Amino acid sequence: MTKTITACLLSGSDPFSPQDIVIEGGRIASISPAARPPARRLVALPALANAHDHCRPLSPTSFGAANKPLETWLLKLGAMPAIDPYLGALAAFARAARAGAGSVMAHYTRFHGPMPPVEEAEAVARAAEKVGVRVTFAVFMRDRHPLVYGDARPILARLDSDTRDIVEATFFAPFPSPAEQIARVEAIAAAVESETFSVQFGPNGPQWCSDALLSAIGEASRRSGRRIHMHLLETLYQRAFADSAYPEGVTKRLASLGFLSERVTLAHCVHAHTEDLDEIARAGAVIATNPSSNLHLRSGVAPIAEALRRGCRVAIGVDASALDEDDDILREMRLGHFLHGGWGFQDGISREDWLRAIVANGRFGNGAPGDGALKVGAPADVLTLDLDALDRDAVASVEPVDLVFSRAHAAHVEALHVAGRAVVEAGKLTQVDIAATHESLRRNYRERSPSRAAYGRAFAVLEPAVVDFYRNGLTCC
Repeated sequence: MTKTITACLLSGSDPFSPQDIVIEGGRIASISPAARPPARRLVALPALANAHDHCRPLSPTSFGAANKPLETWLLKLGAMPAIDPYLGALAAFARAARAGAGSVMAHYTRFHGPMPPVEEAEAVARAAEKVGVRVTFAVFMRDRHPLVYGDARPILARLDSDTRDIVEATFFAPFPSPAEQIARVEAIAAAVESETFSVQFGPNGPQWCSDALLSAIGEASRRSGRRIHMHLLETLYQRAFADSAYPEGVTKRLASLGFLSERVTLAHCVHAHTEDLDEIARAGAVIATNPSSNLHLRSGVAPIAEALRRGCRVAIGVDASALDEDDDILREMRLGHFLHGGWGFQDGISREDWLRAIVANGRFGNGAPGDGALKVGAPADVLTLDLDALDRDAVASVEPVDLVFSRAHAAHVEALHVAGRAVVEAGKLTQVDIAATHESLRRNYRERSPSRAAYGRAFAVLEPAVVDFYRNGLTCC
């Protein structure tokens, strides 16, 4: 089937002249001046790539997790009951698509159950197919430090017996061996991978993974070519742990373990030092930065301008914590450039180069085909914005790139095509009623939240002990 999109090209040589983008067989067949004037003005750019996210059904803020650093925020997530994984994934991928993301990394950090992991992954894959986006499913892997970055026994000793029993039941299940965890990833991949759904190893981070596990993942990745997705140096306390545990430097340790390579994406890197950035650049790994999440969780501002200067590949992710908690990757793209594009009159990365980089590197990190550029022969992953709405005042001839990087957000999305398939048309998802999906999710959570009431009471006792551990035990200075 042939389809034509008529829109100005954001990166075109003449941004005011509409072009006919002809799609055939899921690819761009031709781009040429529009045969006739369009009824309304649109601007086309590559479908954005969300290079780090977690497929969260609803925001943890709705469960009382706001204004907490990552280290207690993660523990607060225990208040969220398990729900239908298909419904949760459907909501997450629908929000991503509605905001303009054609490729999404889902770093899956918990199984909901009660079905086996392979069946749960199949449910997530069905949700991705229903929405129509490309999804990369990174399966969580960890084998140490379930509560804090270190020995949790002193914390547990401070708790009353009822609280300790709840905390231990929530966090201290035995870890599978490295071989078992790798086999689980490969079994999931064998069951669910397709042209638009791929699987990666998803170690949670060095503070949660032993050298043995990281080394085994690196070897499995070399053997199969399967990519790896991992958090790195997100917080002050992860930096402190890394400095203590890896005196030679955490990125040097990762390299010595055979883990760090061009097959790796590293999320956050907020507290990466210049020597870390150099090691990442040498390896050809991707940094997936997450500006809003880093602010929500009080982690800081990542040294992304320095990473770019040192030759790092940089992508961007929403991390389920966009500025307004709406998974708006258009706004996240703009915030990233505001923070890292350069100050005053200094030279920095241009808006056009920033867009090209985060799309190309995001797709590379997610394992999506091509670099995302709108060109003949490329996959037809096209995002179209309402230029009339963007140019709301219409008092001067303003270039589309100025409008997009000043004010574009999800409400300006007119259409999203992925592999030529219309995922969003006329500003609405073509296959999913997102409002109904969210309402069903809310009912699920309201019905099941009482089952986590005991954990909520335990968390109120646990939190001060964990805060004391990080303030007085694992310091950040």
